[in-house]
Amino acid sequence: MFWLEKASLAEKEALKFIEACEQEALKATCERSLCGSVVVKEGEIIGRGFNSPPGNLVSQKKCQCSKSEYNEKVTDKTCCIHAEQRAIMDALKNNGEKLSGSRLYFLRLNPDQEREFSGQPYCTICSKLALDVGIKEFVLVHEPGIGVYDTEEYNNLSFQYRA
Repeated sequence: MFWLEKASLAEKEALKFIEACEQEALKATCERSLCGSVVVKEGEIIGRGFNSPPGNLVSQKKCQCSKSEYNEKVTDKTCCIHAEQRAIMDALKNNGEKLSGSRLYFLRLNPDQEREFSGQPYCTICSKLALDVGIKEFVLVHEPGIGVYDTEEYNNLSFQYRA
């Protein structure tokens, strides 16, 4: 991982895409978390996503269920398609030829719709999908600044995560 330096051109560009993530997160229908993601290649957003149940179907919304209710075999205990997954699917559908070497940005909002700092990488579902389609880097907003992870590094860190 490396940090983007304050006021650099790269950070200013990253902030533009983080703002786009925020706009996506505001579309989320999840009651636990509002997340947004964009996939970017050469300064262009090629995929957008927010977290919500599959097809945004109310019948699939299980936000009130405790994660402890699920069997241990259920590895993803959310009812939602992750924002990153939806952004990757959008990019595959509309700009598949541009995915290789792209960068994925992610942002979470709290219930008051304010930005939250990201924790350490932990989602192997998203990291494996990003690796498989050729996304080069993940971008998260941490308290010290904007962190850019090589996707392979992000995947390795996700598998090492311990809550």
